[in-house]
Amino acid sequence: MTKIAFIFPGQGSQQVGMGSELVKVNENSRTFYETADDALGFSLSKLMLEGPQEELTLTYNAQPALLTTGVMIARRLMEEGIRPDYTAGHSLGEYSAFVTSEVVTFEDAVQIVHKRGLYMDEAVPAGEGAMAAVLGMESTELAQVCEEVSASGVVAQLANLNCPGQIVISGTKEGVEKAGALAKERGAKRVIPLTVSGPFHSSLMEPAAEKLAAAIEEIEMKKPAIPVISNVTSVLLEEVADIKKEMVDQVSSPVQWEQNVRTLLEQGVDIFIECGPGKVLSGLVKKIDRGATVYSVYDEVTLAQVVEASKEWAQCV
Repeated sequence: MTKIAFIFPGQGSQQVGMGSELVKVNENSRTFYETADDALGFSLSKLMLEGPQEELTLTYNAQPALLTTGVMIARRLMEEGIRPDYTAGHSLGEYSAFVTSEVVTFEDAVQIVHKRGLYMDEAVPAGEGAMAAVLGMESTELAQVCEEVSASGVVAQLANLNCPGQIVISGTKEGVEKAGALAKERGAKRVIPLTVSGPFHSSLMEPAAEKLAAAIEEIEMKKPAIPVISNVTSVLLEEVADIKKEMVDQVSSPVQWEQNVRTLLEQGVDIFIECGPGKVLSGLVKKIDRGATVYSVYDEVTLAQVVEASKEWAQCV
């Protein structure tokens, strides 16, 4: 039996114009833009459609913008009769999964991720934190590198375990630079500094997590109607208390994306649909399991392709 997972990208995938085609042709999609604008008190939709890219990339803008696009695409797919058996998101993308799984309303989610972005932006002064992608090194070896560097008084930690041979580290600027240099000495193929506004998914984000915990208590949540995979533990999130804990822990904990995908595969998922701009997660899924069927939906053409393909899935049930 065919099982489908909707997966949602996080920060870094944002681009001016994302979702614009869908909004032009579908009235229900437009309501997401209108709801986001009303909830936030400023025109997020104008920023999404017109930019500039530099302002859209600011974490407190990128987060609600990506949430809006991801949820809008998921809703279009579901209107076409394509319903996921599971949802998962990379970092910020997990909030799109929560909305799609009916844990929180879109209106509440767009406000909470805007606050999440503000808190993350405030946690570490600009220029003091950094992140870098390390290619061609095992997680156990890289974790050892980070521990040795952190023991010297700076911070370097694993942040995103994306797929075999691709891990992102996070911490202070000095810590990430030292860890990158040591990783290369010990056999890493490449170390690529990332253009980000903060050391996300590291202990330096704990002040943001504390503020977010208080904000989360103000919104209503329900048990997921569709199972969601935890970024932090890679288990199915089924209770509201566990989801609240996930939202807080996730800010300063590493994203276990490779294990997230493996958990979905263990649950029998054979079709992954990335809902949002770009193809980052689709590429990671293929690196984790070359046999997985993966689609990326970000405009009318890619939506139509998935709708057409779904006719064949129905025959396979």
